[in-house]
Amino acid sequence: MQCNEIELLLTEELKLAEVYVKAEGNHYAVTAIGDCFDGISRVKQQQMIYAPLMAAIADGSIHAVSIKTFTPTQWRREKLLNPPV
Repeated sequence: MQCNEIELLLTEELKLAEVYVKAEGNHYAVTAIGDCFDGISRVKQQQMIYAPLMAAIADGSIHAVSIKTFTPTQWRREKLLNPPV
């Protein structure tokens, strides 16, 4: 699965404000930003990301996923504290 396909799928399914996906082989790193994460436990947030990806995980297209989720407010703070290199 291509990174842009995963970004589009997650954006459409979860109505995300932003999503970034990086890949190394069939291992993916997802950073998702959306209001849908507000007040939701970390476990539930990860389940929300996994749900639209389950078919690709089941068929082996995706082997592993690391997930970081943020609300828009948390994301603004994260970018200030940890600016991209």
